[in-house]
Amino acid sequence: MRIAEPAALRPDDGDSERATFLELFFDLVYVFALTRISARAFEDLALEGGQSTWPAVTGAGKTLLLLLALWMLWQGTAWTTSRYDPYHLWLQVIVITALVSAMVMGVAIPRAFSGAGLAFAVAYVVAQVGRSAILLLVLRRLQYRRLKLRMLITYCAAGVLWLVGGVLPTDARVVLWSTALLVEYVGNRFGWPVPGLGRSTISRWDIHGKHLAERYQQIYLVAIGETILVAGLTFTRSPGGWPRVLAFAAALATSVLLWRIYVQRAGQILGEAVTGAEHPATIGRSAADTHMVMVIGVVATAIGYELAIEHPTGHNELPWLAMALGGPALFLAGRARFEYEVFGRVSPSRLVAIAALALPVPLLVHVAPLLGAAWAVVVLTAVAVADVRRAWGRPLEDPAPPF
Repeated sequence: MRIAEPAALRPDDGDSERATFLELFFDLVYVFALTRISARAFEDLALEGGQSTWPAVTGAGKTLLLLLALWMLWQGTAWTTSRYDPYHLWLQVIVITALVSAMVMGVAIPRAFSGAGLAFAVAYVVAQVGRSAILLLVLRRLQYRRLKLRMLITYCAAGVLWLVGGVLPTDARVVLWSTALLVEYVGNRFGWPVPGLGRSTISRWDIHGKHLAERYQQIYLVAIGETILVAGLTFTRSPGGWPRVLAFAAALATSVLLWRIYVQRAGQILGEAVTGAEHPATIGRSAADTHMVMVIGVVATAIGYELAIEHPTGHNELPWLAMALGGPALFLAGRARFEYEVFGRVSPSRLVAIAALALPVPLLVHVAPLLGAAWAVVVLTAVAVADVRRAWGRPLEDPAPPF
């Protein structure tokens, strides 16, 4: 732990490429938080989806809003530890604050739009505002302090919306929280513009590319781990019957395929692509969006398989099928963009697979959920096989980012 020196740029040495134990501890909280997201969505889809599609859709939208808030908190913390020395005392305070806030948010997720809304909002605002305020105080370089000032102003403005929304009825809460997330995302995407202070140029941000790439890989693995955990917990609640066994097997196979498709070359060399780009922060910023899409797709897939394991031979519902097939399709869409970021191209198998997942929906909606889950396994297996065939007997492909 370093105390004497103010927070400085992350040291450029071999050890700095690895995530610290505190960062990995922070990720563990997200395993819990994502399971709460899945549990909330499962209740909306299983209890309300069987009665009407619209309540399931609105419930899924509210759950997505909470998931995006968790993502914004994780991403802001990951970028901070990829820019500044993570062993500095104040950086560790930032990570611990984010860790505690994420835990509170996870606990509040089931009742975030009822009695626990204010707790969710306060935890989120404390983490986001606190990070910017601490960095503004401890950084010495003027250009870094100006950026943190713009970030602090943005988070404070959005924080008002979060806190006010936390005490208002559900509909108003959804509107205010959605607006707050939009303000934060637009600020993040366009260099934190503030009237009178201008904005920062993202391409000039200093980051440790390999560390940031590793953090994205780790949060993706956290999402994959959550699918396995949810499938296992659901199966142990009611393990009887071969349909449930087959649904559980399909869930495990899908988790392995989601891992395999991700790491097939592009996922392995993201760090090299980021550090080799002319503007590392630009590809890092783009990778943030693609990993957000892929993580949402993986979480949706976990929810779909939870429904399939619980009701393998029941009557299928469109919202259920949207999770089981839409989740893998969303993952593949993000993975296609990810491939473009690393290699400057997109494999046709990704696009064909998305179409293969979407086209049979009118037929699959009339069959048991187990068959929809099995079809997702078939499509993802075809993508994995196509990846292996393309790489078989060829030298390893080097990154060629278009940025």
